[in-house]
Amino acid sequence: MPDAGGFFTRRWRAEVPLHLLFWRDMLLVGSLINVLLTGVALALVAAGGSVALAAAVHFSPLPFNLFLVASVWRLPAGGALRWASLVWLVAVTLV
Repeated sequence: MPDAGGFFTRRWRAEVPLHLLFWRDMLLVGSLINVLLTGVALALVAAGGSVALAAAVHFSPLPFNLFLVASVWRLPAGGALRWASLVWLVAVTLV
């Protein structure tokens, strides 16, 4: 079983290459998690569920998203991908 603590520690310590962190972790995995939870939130509202619960589900990946963006910004060679990570954060949070 993979060590979840190692996942977060390696990214926070900038031990993961930028291309993997940005393209795989953030754009692929992070976006899929956000789309999935947004779909669940919309299904909750469509089924007559609480709007507050749907909002909580929709915003539940926000701490993970903030962690990914902060991890990109901690990398010394972030460059333009730093700003792209902020655009991604706004997009997945609002959509």
